[in-house]
Amino acid sequence: MAKKSNNYTFHKDFYIIAFSRDASLPIMLFLFVLFMYLVSALGNMLITVLVCLSPRLHTPMYFFLCNLSLQDIVYISSILPKLLAITITGDTSISFPGCLTQIFMFICCLNTEFFLLTSMAYDRYLAICKPLHYSLIMNNRLCSLINISCWIVGALNGLMYSFLTSKLSFCKSQEINHFFCEVKKLLNISCNDTTYIISIIFIEALCIGVLPFVFILISYIFIISTVLKIHTVAGRLKTFSSCFSHLVIVLLLYGTTLGFYMKTDNENTEKQDKFISLLYIAVVPMLNPLVYSLRNREVLKAVKNILTKPLGIDKYIGCQ
Repeated sequence: MAKKSNNYTFHKDFYIIAFSRDASLPIMLFLFVLFMYLVSALGNMLITVLVCLSPRLHTPMYFFLCNLSLQDIVYISSILPKLLAITITGDTSISFPGCLTQIFMFICCLNTEFFLLTSMAYDRYLAICKPLHYSLIMNNRLCSLINISCWIVGALNGLMYSFLTSKLSFCKSQEINHFFCEVKKLLNISCNDTTYIISIIFIEALCIGVLPFVFILISYIFIISTVLKIHTVAGRLKTFSSCFSHLVIVLLLYGTTLGFYMKTDNENTEKQDKFISLLYIAVVPMLNPLVYSLRNREVLKAVKNILTKPLGIDKYIGCQ
């Protein structure tokens, strides 16, 4: 129930504007978002099932990919179903606890994805540049430690933002000019001094966003340098193709998120902000399975083996 004191409103329902002011054909937007959601969910579920069922995919790279797929499923499922409901029903309301839940899931999953992509770049660096030491360094213990750390740090950061947001009061408006409970948009309608939260966002964008991004780029520079030493043209082209695809996803994710969270707010760019956010919330999770797995020969072989033998669940052994 809403509490009011000195014109400050606490724990009140919000209204997510989404694309209601822009879209002249809500049904087309609904079908577009539904398509991205279904492709993302089914593609990432397929990768998760394949990694669990196929012993040939029980390697560090696919261990991280499996976690990336699980993260993407949680990520899109915390935001896109609500956007679909808003689009088709016109009911834009969301409760305060529901809003805090979206904030937690969004921050947790986004941070976890940053860390997992960084871990995958490190894994590829070791596999290509340090092949003789790869199995010794990237062992089961290190894989598990990296994976658990990614999820824990992401969850703790999500809890921090949910807690900070829960302490704010809102008197300017109940409308969130976005398609989900985005932190910066909530700060814009808060009555409190939110300078310290904005500073935290900027600092974290540098530490959790820029630094891992630089690390990934450096890893791929070493990888490309090693690939250039491959004597066969076919070998170079194959590796370059994979590296280029991975870098496109990394640039799309980091470019859109860092661009959004490190820029100053401008009312004239609010429509652009929504479409930019749609890229890293819906498009990137949809492309991840295709770029990282479904184009891979090992994955296609795993699919063929599973389809040509009786279905059985092998024990998942993680990194080997």
